[in-house]
Amino acid sequence: MTYRIYLVDDDRFLLDLYAVKFKNAGHDVTVFGGGEELLAALRKEGTAAPDAVLLDVIMPGMTGFETLEAMRKESLAAKAKIIFLSNQGQESDIESAKTLAADGYIIKASAIPSEVFAETMRLLEGGAKAQ
Repeated sequence: MTYRIYLVDDDRFLLDLYAVKFKNAGHDVTVFGGGEELLAALRKEGTAAPDAVLLDVIMPGMTGFETLEAMRKESLAAKAKIIFLSNQGQESDIESAKTLAADGYIIKASAIPSEVFAETMRLLEGGAKAQ
């Protein structure tokens, strides 16, 4: 099955790295440099809804948490799996993600791209929420 994956990160190198991983597996990937860019695309009439959004926490402008709050408030991409992909591994950040009903939280520094890909696929294919 082909999934539509949205990647949101201000680090262009990481965006490209993850995009290649998902594209090579046959998935449709769109990258965004920040939360505002993602929200603008989701609000645009006729935009295809993503199956998953991988969202960095710390970005210029809106944080990933603020972005997800706006998405929830406006019912944007309501059926998408939301996975935080961040270097922020503090328990308070993980708790914030849970409060916002994120489906997963991956710490970039301790996960190679193939692990990020595998966890995303697990969640998309009906895996339980990460704890």
